[in-house]
Amino acid sequence: MENTGISPTLKKFPLLMWIILFGDFITRGSFYMVWPFLAVILYQKFAISATDVGLILTGAAFVSVFVGFFGGALSDLLGRKKVMFTSGVVYVISFILLAYADSVMSYIVVITLCSMSKAIWDPPTQALVADILPETSVRELALQTRYFVVNVGCAIGPMLGVYFGITGQQSGFLLTAVAFAIWLVMLAIGIKRHGDIQEHKQDADHKLSDTWKILLQDRMLQCLIVANIICLFVYAQMDTTLIQYLTRAEVPELMTLISSIIFTNALVIITSQFVLLKLMVSLSLTHRIQIGLVLLALSQLWMAFNPVTLFWGWIGATVIMSFGEAILFPTMNVQIDRLAPKHLRGAYFGAASFYAIGYSVAPLGGGILLDYLGGFWVFAIGAALILVVIYLYSILHNMPRPDFENLAINKNSVQAAQETLSESSTNNK
Repeated sequence: MENTGISPTLKKFPLLMWIILFGDFITRGSFYMVWPFLAVILYQKFAISATDVGLILTGAAFVSVFVGFFGGALSDLLGRKKVMFTSGVVYVISFILLAYADSVMSYIVVITLCSMSKAIWDPPTQALVADILPETSVRELALQTRYFVVNVGCAIGPMLGVYFGITGQQSGFLLTAVAFAIWLVMLAIGIKRHGDIQEHKQDADHKLSDTWKILLQDRMLQCLIVANIICLFVYAQMDTTLIQYLTRAEVPELMTLISSIIFTNALVIITSQFVLLKLMVSLSLTHRIQIGLVLLALSQLWMAFNPVTLFWGWIGATVIMSFGEAILFPTMNVQIDRLAPKHLRGAYFGAASFYAIGYSVAPLGGGILLDYLGGFWVFAIGAALILVVIYLYSILHNMPRPDFENLAINKNSVQAAQETLSESSTNNK
């Protein structure tokens, strides 16, 4: 980023960008008032085992990974607004249905519908941010700010849910539906006031298969996806395997420790993200990500060697990991934005949804490692896998990319792709 300060750049955000940020906050906050307690609801209503709950949620998440790509690609073909508002309406309906579901099968269907509609919603929304903010420094700060706002919502949501007494209540899903409906109305007003949005939409002759062929030829994108799948697999061990490890070890004051880890993670990200952004403003995206990866690897080693009963040791490892997370995840979105030709932004943000494969398989992979090798090796192998990710990032910019000039559908697309690639090359030097 080339800007000298965050505040002057924030002033360049149009009204529509502020609406998107506000919507991210209220919907993510209301979402986390109830969704994390879905397992509790399923157990209380149907006495479903932990394994069955895991299969339901993992299955829905896995389906949404692939649906997310097609949602992004379709937004390039049909336009952001059509895809966003269609998926948004389905999202609202699915959460209303979730508030009244009364059987295991209805929960499975509606949970999958919720995950799919959210997966379709996210890529075109990210692409819309890029469409309305043509200036690189402003666009990258917007992506960073979205990550910050989402984390604030995630941190505040569960606490508000407890305060208002809707935690674990099925009717709480209605609040998420209402919040999202309000956001849709605000977005419609914001888009209308914003005026013409340059979406760089493909013409009628372009097909989804053409987009797929381009992505298959982009080795840099594929290398990036593999690297980030591994990265998310390692990161997700904190959410799943670490808790199982501590539980099996019968750690004293287990619930206090787990709550402290979650709170520490959110607090560090909220307080440090923009400080770290300012400190690293002169570094390339690749160097920023490599620093984040080193911190993530160090946190894994700390967890591997930390005595299981050492409370503050776990908190210290969480602080290091959270610093790495605050650098890594928002920068990943910025990197996709730089990588994507303007006429394929939706498809590229959709392809980034494949990162979530790592998160989806983490509970299973971590559980196997914990059962057969033990907690030390879960985190030691995690640190080793991060070294693989660091290597993949070191060779990333040597990977071949498509000849966008020959693959572009029209002259405008050719020009857009060339401008984006030129901009990305200059910024990464």
